[in-house]
Amino acid sequence: MPTLKKQTDTGLMWFAMSAPYCNEMKAKSLLESKNIECFVPMCYKIVESRLGVKSRKLSPAIHNLIFAHTTKKRIQEVKSGIHYLQYRVRPENGKNVPIIVPEDQMAQFMAVCANDNENLRYLLPSEVNLERGTKIRVVGGCFDGVEGTFVKVKGIRSKRVVVSLDGLASVALTEITDGLIEVIKQEDNKK
Repeated sequence: MPTLKKQTDTGLMWFAMSAPYCNEMKAKSLLESKNIECFVPMCYKIVESRLGVKSRKLSPAIHNLIFAHTTKKRIQEVKSGIHYLQYRVRPENGKNVPIIVPEDQMAQFMAVCANDNENLRYLLPSEVNLERGTKIRVVGGCFDGVEGTFVKVKGIRSKRVVVSLDGLASVALTEITDGLIEVIKQEDNKK
């Protein structure tokens, strides 16, 4: 996964951030008030009130995870004023470096998460082994154009297409019929 490299001509990058203690929505509001594009994967969850009434509530799918689309300089300025906003990091050459998600991976992930499908399943990196799967592209349907890995997911009987952000999170799509799946050949994958 790339580190702090310029990803676009504008210098905008997708920073993976952490907002501990379920502060992701608070951080999102603050960042958006400073004109920084953000993304928090959301899903519906069943919640029960103190009176025992159950209802569906739109909630963060992965607690403490938020993505900010901005420049390195701008995120450092803003981050200094938000004490609970932290970089998600990974080790590189003996140092912890902020995780930058490539534009194309982020676009795929957001396209899948934005689809208001209740059968999406969010996974931690430890829950799925993508190395054992087949790289595919969905052709048709609501996930048209999405690329992912066709794998067996623990706890689900059939194989699913998984879209992953390396080391951060993955989302398993609903069952997709064989007619909507195109295998990506090695040559296509290297482009």
